[in-house]
Amino acid sequence: MTSNEIDDLVQALIASPGNEILAGMVLRACIDAGDAERLASVLEVEGTCFDAHTALAEAGAALLAREGRLDEAQALAPTGSATASLVKARQLLAAGDRARAREAYDRALAVNPTMDDPGFAAQLEGKVVSLGQARRNGVTSVANDDTGREEATRLLQPVAERIGFGAVGGLDEVKQQIRRRIITPFLKPTLFDRFRRRAGGGILMYGPPGCGKTLLARATAGECGATFLNVAISDVLDMYIGESERKLHALFEHARERAPAVIFFDEVEALGGKRQHSREAGTAKLVSQFLTELDGFAQGNNGVLVLGATNVPWAVDAAFRRPGRFDRVLFVPPPDQPAREQILRLELAGRPSEAGIDVASLARRTPGFSGADLRHLVETAVDEAIEESMDAGRECPLSMAHLERALGQLRPTTLEWLTTARNHARYANQGGQYDEVLAFLDRHGKP
Repeated sequence: MTSNEIDDLVQALIASPGNEILAGMVLRACIDAGDAERLASVLEVEGTCFDAHTALAEAGAALLAREGRLDEAQALAPTGSATASLVKARQLLAAGDRARAREAYDRALAVNPTMDDPGFAAQLEGKVVSLGQARRNGVTSVANDDTGREEATRLLQPVAERIGFGAVGGLDEVKQQIRRRIITPFLKPTLFDRFRRRAGGGILMYGPPGCGKTLLARATAGECGATFLNVAISDVLDMYIGESERKLHALFEHARERAPAVIFFDEVEALGGKRQHSREAGTAKLVSQFLTELDGFAQGNNGVLVLGATNVPWAVDAAFRRPGRFDRVLFVPPPDQPAREQILRLELAGRPSEAGIDVASLARRTPGFSGADLRHLVETAVDEAIEESMDAGRECPLSMAHLERALGQLRPTTLEWLTTARNHARYANQGGQYDEVLAFLDRHGKP
C-alpha cells in the first residue's frame, strides 16, 4: 500500500472514528509500512477503538515501542497483554526502576516467550548501556564487564547439578547392580566394616554411545552423596615424558583427600588401551601407572570409587579387569520400550506441550534409539515448534505432529556399534566377558 493510500485511510478514520473495520485496516497498513509516526497520529483521533483487533494492536504497540514511543505504545497495547507488560518494563527502566522493570519483563515473557529481547534483558542486568543513554550521560564505555577470575573459572567449568537415578530413564538392572555393589557400601559403612568389606573399587561400563554411561556415573555420585570428579583426557595426557603419569597420580591423590569420592574416566581406552597395540613406550608406562593407582601396594583407595566408561571395551587392556581394579564390568544397553517411554517423558517434562502427545506410540516406533537419540528427537521437534512460534508471534506448544515430522528425519545411531559388538562377542568372547551383549542381541534381534 502506498503512502497516499494510507493517508486516505487515515482521513477516512478521522471522519468516522468509531468504524472498527476501518480502524483495523489503518492499523495493518501502518504496521506493514513500519510507519510508527503515522500510527501515533492515528491514536490521537478521538473515539478510535481497537478492542476488536487485539493481535494488530499488540503488533502496533511493539512497533511504537521499538521507535521509542513508549507512551503511545502503552495506550495502544491491550490491557494485560505481553506487549503491555514489555512496554511497561521499558518505561520503568527509563525511569530508573530496574527491579520493577525486571518484574514487568518477566510477566511479558510468561504470557508470550517469543517476545524475549536479549538486548533489553542485558540492559535490565546492567550489562549494557544504550548508546543514546551513554551520550546523554557522557559515558564513554557501553559495557559493564565485572567478570573476575572466579567468574571466568565458573564459566569454563560450570558446577554440575547433583542428580540421582530418577533423572536416568530405564537401565533398571544396571542401577540395581550399582546400588548393591557401590551405593550401599557408601551409605552403610559400619556394616561393611564388620564384614571387612571395603567401600570403593572400580566399575567399567561399556555400551553404545549415548546410552547413559556418563549420566549413570553422575547419578551414582549423587545417590551416595560423594564428591564427583570428572576426569577429561586432556587433564592427564601431556607431551612431556613422565608428566602424564604425574598428573594421573595427582588426580587420584585429589580424590583420596576428598573421600568419599567418585572419580570418573570417560573414554577410558584413551588412558588404558591395550599395551601390546601401542607403538609408544610412554603409553605403556601410563597404563602401568593407572593400574598402580587402582590397587598399588602403597595406595589407600578406601572410599574412592573409580568409574570408567568406554564404547570400545575390546580396546581396553585386559589387566584392568583383574579383581581389585575394574572388577565389575557392566553392559549399558540401548533402552528397551518401557525405558524409551520413560526417557521421552523426562525429556518432554517442563516443555510447553499439547495434551495429545502419545508417548507410548513414540516409544514403540523407536527401537534401537539411544537416550541421546531420543533427546535429539525431542529437540528436533522443539526446533520446529520454536520456528512455528516465531512465525505466529505467539507460543505454539510442542505437538504430536512436530514429533512425527522429527521422527521421519532420524535414524538410530546404535546399529553400527551393535554390529561391531556382535562380531567381538561371537569370535573374541574369552571368559564370557561379552555374554551380556549376546543375551541382549538374542532378546531384541540381531542388527
